[in-house]
Formats: sequence, structure tokens, C-alpha cells
Amino acid sequence: MSTPIPDPADPDAHTDDLVEPEGTNAGGLADAPPPPRGRTGTRPAAPTSAVAATPRPDPARSPAPRRSGTSTSSRESPGTIPTGSSAGRPGATGSRAARLGGAPHRRRLGPMSATVRHHVTVSGDPTGRPMVFAHGFGCDQTMWRLVAPEFERDHRVITFDHVGAGRSDPGAYDPDRYSSLDGYADDVVALCRELDLTDVVLVGHSVSAIIGVLAVTRAPDLFASLVMVSPSPRYADDEGYVGGLTEADIDGLLESLDSNYLGWSAQMAPVIAGPDNPVTGAELTASFCRADPAIARRFAEVTFRSDNRSDLAGVGVPTLVLQVADDAIAPPTVGRYVHEQIRGAR
Repeated sequence: MSTPIPDPADPDAHTDDLVEPEGTNAGGLADAPPPPRGRTGTRPAAPTSAVAATPRPDPARSPAPRRSGTSTSSRESPGTIPTGSSAGRPGATGSRAARLGGAPHRRRLGPMSATVRHHVTVSGDPTGRPMVFAHGFGCDQTMWRLVAPEFERDHRVITFDHVGAGRSDPGAYDPDRYSSLDGYADDVVALCRELDLTDVVLVGHSVSAIIGVLAVTRAPDLFASLVMVSPSPRYADDEGYVGGLTEADIDGLLESLDSNYLGWSAQMAPVIAGPDNPVTGAELTASFCRADPAIARRFAEVTFRSDNRSDLAGVGVPTLVLQVADDAIAPPTVGRYVHEQIRGAR
């Protein structure tokens, strides 16, 4: 399947109302302009206070052996997520989960700390305003390694892996819970509550920008603002709406994932990263290849089949939309649509 690349020369594909940062690649993996900061001043850089107090992993290297959990500092005392916590959108059924492909993964029983489940890393100023960075499809928290440290001087920076990505706990994957984006949004809310965060700046890339929309609307007490990097509430074209892909495109993408996941990863990652970013393309390929293929296939279907356009109007916090001009998956017209649908968005 050859994914069509939107024409950046199309005059209708740009808007002066959107922020199109220079130096941000098509995959959103390079530096992005800073969102509104909550605290300023000349406070010196604080030592890392982390749930996983280890150097940020280098995505170009092979992943280290998986740990059974994460260490906690004296400042951090993670709790547990109740066994009866929400399992995503009400009415999700096993039949739909089965349709997403493959047999369900074995799930762990009993309560599990969100910091363990998502391999949470906390750094920066322990007293600063918290910033939570959520990665997109096919990535993990290492995608933020060039961005997140820029905010550590006066923010408490939190990065994490969605279940099924990076060094998250694979035993936590539940096909029913993650049969919609609601399950991922529930995870973000649970993670913030476990870390006792408030006044959060939530930064979401790609599908996590929409996961952020769902999290903000269901827990407005936790979040102060939302930053959406290359968002798309619906990837498929619809009447009066340009999403960037046709239904046939999405069918072909999912069929490619089924038949040759590694081959698809090697082919698509450079397209997403852009022709001028070979290093980023190689890193994205490696990130795709680290993911569990069965979980990645299900996450891809949830990502590309979802339609969350109606959820945008419910965002009630200050929102910044960052749109890349030559994104191969989410064209600028989608960024403009998101900007227009969220009241007061910049």
C-alpha cells in the first residue's frame, strides 16, 4: 500500500492561524516550540527526581533487558491502580477485540502501579508545574529525548510508554480496554492521579493528541493546558472533511501490517520522518520494530479507524495546535480543522 503524501504546495493546505514550527520533522520527533510555561525564573537545574531514575535510553541502541518495575525516590511514592478501574469505553466487547486481530495477551491479575505499567520517568524540578509528554503510534517515550529536557529547569517532566510500547509491561495489555482510545485516555488520567499531579500541561503527539483531548475532557481538574502536535481526530476522508487517507488506504495499511510488520515498518518510517531526516527515519524504524506486532496492529486499527471530531468541542483548557507543513499522515488541513473546532485554540 502506498500512502499518499499530501502536497505541501497546495495553498488550501496552510493557515496563518496555525503554528508551523521550523525544525520539526514530519513525524514530530524533533524539537517543537515550547508551550506556555507555568513557572519562570532563574532557578538552577534540579537533579533528576525520577520514578525511573535512569538516563534516557538511546533509541539507536538495542533496548536493555526489561525490568520488573521502576525504582522510586524519596519524593515519589507511587500507589496502585484499583483492580476495578475503568476498562475503556462502555460496551466494548470481546468480539470487537477479537476482530482487531490475534489472541488476547495474558494479563496480570491484581492491582498494578501505573508507574510500573508505563515505565514512567520523572525528571526536572520537583516543585515545578508538571508537563506530561505522550508519544504517538509506533513510538515510545524516547521520542521526546530532544524536547522534554528543555523544560526540566522549571518543570516537573513526566514521560511514559503506552501499554504495548517501549518498556511498558506487556502483561498489562487488555484487548477490551484498548479497543478504543478511551482506554489509553484512562491510563493518562490514572497515571496523573497516582503521581498526585495537578495543573498539568499535557503534550500529545499524533494519536496521543486525541488521547489528550479525551483525558482533558474526562478529568478537567487535573489539566491546565493541552499541546497537540500534528493531531488528527479522523484519518479517513469524509464528506466535507479531508483526513488525508481514504478507507482503501487504511485497509491496505492494516493488511500490510498483518502480512509483514517489519517490512511495513522499514518502508513507512522513512516516509513519516521525511526524506531529509534519515537519522530520524532509522530511529523510527527501530522504534516500530521494538513494538509487539500484535499489539501494534490493534493499536493501528484503533488509531486509524477512530473518529473523535465530536470530542474537540468539549476541550475547555487553553490549547496550542502545532502542525507540520509536510506531514505525510496528517495534512495541514486537519490541523486547521482541529484549530477551528477547539474554542480559543492557538
